[in-house]
Amino acid sequence: MVASRLEEALRRAREVLPPAYYKELVEKLEASGLSEEAKLWVVEEAIRDYVRGLVQPGEAVGTVAAQSIGEPGTQMTLRTFHYAGVLEFNVTLGLPRLIEIVDARKEPSTPIMRVYVSPELWFDEEKVKAIARKLEYTTIENVIKEIEYELGDNLFVIRLDPDMLADKGVTIDMVVGALKKAKLGDIEVDEANHAIYLAVSEKHLRPADYGNPAAYRALESKIRKLYLKGVKGIRRAAIQVEDVEVNGEVRKAYKLIITDGTNLREALKIKGVDHTKTVSNNIHEIAEVLGIEAARNAIINEMKEVLEESGLDVGIRHLMLVADIMTWTGKVRQVGRLGVIGDKRSVLARAAFEITTKNLFDAAARGEVEEFRGVTETVIAGLVPPIGTGLVMVGAPARPAAAARSGDEGRGGEE
Repeated sequence: MVASRLEEALRRAREVLPPAYYKELVEKLEASGLSEEAKLWVVEEAIRDYVRGLVQPGEAVGTVAAQSIGEPGTQMTLRTFHYAGVLEFNVTLGLPRLIEIVDARKEPSTPIMRVYVSPELWFDEEKVKAIARKLEYTTIENVIKEIEYELGDNLFVIRLDPDMLADKGVTIDMVVGALKKAKLGDIEVDEANHAIYLAVSEKHLRPADYGNPAAYRALESKIRKLYLKGVKGIRRAAIQVEDVEVNGEVRKAYKLIITDGTNLREALKIKGVDHTKTVSNNIHEIAEVLGIEAARNAIINEMKEVLEESGLDVGIRHLMLVADIMTWTGKVRQVGRLGVIGDKRSVLARAAFEITTKNLFDAAARGEVEEFRGVTETVIAGLVPPIGTGLVMVGAPARPAAAARSGDEGRGGEE
């Protein structure tokens, strides 16, 4: 009895559900090991969920999406999230991050990347550390204890920190190479004491400046900023450790590297990085490196993550609609007067959002015509907005009262 009901439910599912959805449902049912009765419940629930999710013709999906995101957004917190176990490593969440996303800011306030490691390297701590070192932008300042000098002398003593050299994967030769590339003067190395003696040439420190402290400080700053290794824009890289069960044994897996700062293009070039999962929270960077479709997905995922982090459940279709509107032109646009709203054809819709007077004067100077096709402009003018039943009558010619009384009004004025 249950089997026949299940067959009937699957037949109905084939008629109602999209082919890809139906195929996935059948595959998961076959692999699930559920009882016939449980399978019947799953199929019926899938049909119910799909039918409930359908949008009626003429529904104001934009208004519904705005309400569905905006109302929960009023309950979001103004805060940053701290990554556990990582010193001073924060990422903006809550309302400020949501505003960043819909405003399509060029740079996030806390840019980060989630750099995933290739699965074959998950359990090799040293190789993952090597990837993190390649990512982290390292200068001489990151590996020194101090720089000593005396006014009236052109000798600078750069004292290196052996622990920081080991931690950053930097050698004394790399530091010497950076100094030679800058052509600051003659170099002598004391490897036993981890010290480098730099006799600065007159080109960089003139004898006339020997009594000028500012000249010495400027030169010291230049030495500290000399590049050693890593990816530009990435200030720090921290490895996230996760316990994974392998053949009944719990092992530490080094799957993910969180970076402070972003440079997706260069990060994807590093061997051992899983380019199919690695992502930045900079939407414009994703659009530039991976394309507009990837940027659309990033907007959806970022918004979903922010809302869920605040404990808010917003339907994914509303987020998809916002992402579609922001990216359908092929570029990432903000939801504002410099983006989506500013590109509207309607004069009144643009004027209703911001800087009303300027929009009206500019439109008048250009001789623009208001066609009253959208919701905002029709409401302003007191007309029937083209949504719901109002959509059916748009453009319909007036009909005789007799035709209306005959129950013919739903046909949209065909005569």
